[in-house]
Amino acid sequence: MANYGTTHRIPTTSTTPSSTTYEPKEPNEKKHSDFKFFCPFNIPLTSEASAIRIIKNLENLGLYYTLFVWIVLFITLIPQRKVSLILLVIMTYVTTLYILLLRACPNSEVLHKIIDKRFVLALLAIATSVQLILTKAGIHLAVTLACTIPIVLVHAVLWVSFDAFEVEDGSVSGELAPLVGKNQSGAVDSNVV
Repeated sequence: MANYGTTHRIPTTSTTPSSTTYEPKEPNEKKHSDFKFFCPFNIPLTSEASAIRIIKNLENLGLYYTLFVWIVLFITLIPQRKVSLILLVIMTYVTTLYILLLRACPNSEVLHKIIDKRFVLALLAIATSVQLILTKAGIHLAVTLACTIPIVLVHAVLWVSFDAFEVEDGSVSGELAPLVGKNQSGAVDSNVV
């Protein structure tokens, strides 16, 4: 290989790494010592705090909990119950179409005001359960629910959301949001959660 007239110089002294601490170069950088570890799991202090945390986590993470239960049920149906598995997928498809319809028509009076979304989703869950029982997969459904519901409830009790550390007005411990708030006119509003 040609070096085109350049020569490589071999260093005579070895360089040793210096033991200096990290200093930020820009004002928006932080030092490594300022790093704080956040653990998202915490045991609530009272039963009221745990109930509020369960309700809040079921609202915020309900889709993930449902997917967890659905995946476990799907896996348990694979080896033996092919017809039940097909019916489960069909009902999942129907539920997905209903939710997409809700999103496609956000101003529809019939879909949002007259027909309650919770009623339709509960009806679809009951229809799915009845189909699984009729196709002799009821034991799979019962075992799946018996195994996954305690896991979901333990996670819902222990999981602390990131907004739980904001101190709100009327809150005693900083974690609990006030159950009764005041609207702009000063009247008591019981819809605040």
